Amino acid sequence: MSKNNEIQKWVKTPSVSGSTSDSKIIAIANQKGGVGKTTTSVNLATSLAAVGKKVLLVDLDAQGNASTGLSIGRSERDRSAYELLFGDLSLSEVVHDTKVPGLKIVPSSMHLSGAEIELVQEKRREFKLREALRAPSADRYDYVVIDCPPSLSLTTLNALVAADSVIVPLQCEFYALEGLSQLIKTIERVKKHFNEDLEIQGVVLTMFDSRNNLSKMVAEDVREYFGDKVYKTVIPRNVRISEAPSYGLPAIVYDMSCAGSQAYIALAKEVLKQERTRIRMSANAHTDEAEKSAA
Repeated sequence: MSKNNEIQKWVKTPSVSGSTSDSKIIAIANQKGGVGKTTTSVNLATSLAAVGKKVLLVDLDAQGNASTGLSIGRSERDRSAYELLFGDLSLSEVVHDTKVPGLKIVPSSMHLSGAEIELVQEKRREFKLREALRAPSADRYDYVVIDCPPSLSLTTLNALVAADSVIVPLQCEFYALEGLSQLIKTIERVKKHFNEDLEIQGVVLTMFDSRNNLSKMVAEDVREYFGDKVYKTVIPRNVRISEAPSYGLPAIVYDMSCAGSQAYIALAKEVLKQERTRIRMSANAHTDEAEKSAA
């Protein structure tokens, strides 16, 4: 049995009805480093691809760890997110295949480290990524997952303006909530001035250690603060998750049976369920409007 078939068995999701002409764009963001953004981006994208979704991962972090984790070497990154951001190349020209069927990537570039200074001079600088991803000629994907840099920079701002929603990875540590208010305020400002449809889709707890009382206390605090925005799935500390990038593989391909991989598969299941609920509610709202108009 192939890896994808094995993962499909675990996720088991019915096809989503509704339009697939527009991608669902999800930014994985938190200005704190080391919280599991890249790991979450790579493994969530892989899990979605494994159940038959057409998925694009955009690596906006100059460190390029998502690209490395999907076996895109630095010598292969001459067509990257940098060229896409500045309009030098179209989306189709910067997309690379990966070892995961159904998953493609726009790799990072070291040039992104200087993008902040260059973007300041650009017209409509906040909309560069949105316009590139949503261009009429751009290929369509069921999901676009954006791995954001660990800062509230213009690059991250571009991701938030381009996205439909944000998933926030939150490490189960003492300082987990510190600085998070700044991210929330940034999301609110983006929603007010640039992207009225942007929403926090969910918060995912990462690096959870069930043997540690502090992890449990932090998880309780986060759930009290964010309520049902916090995913039920918790990503545990796991050696196999840490090992996988050195082999250029997502954790769920490297070792699907480990606790970390199973957690990311469960997270993908929650994300898919959210999308089915959103589409159903949207369809019901349109039906209600149509009935009111007819009356």
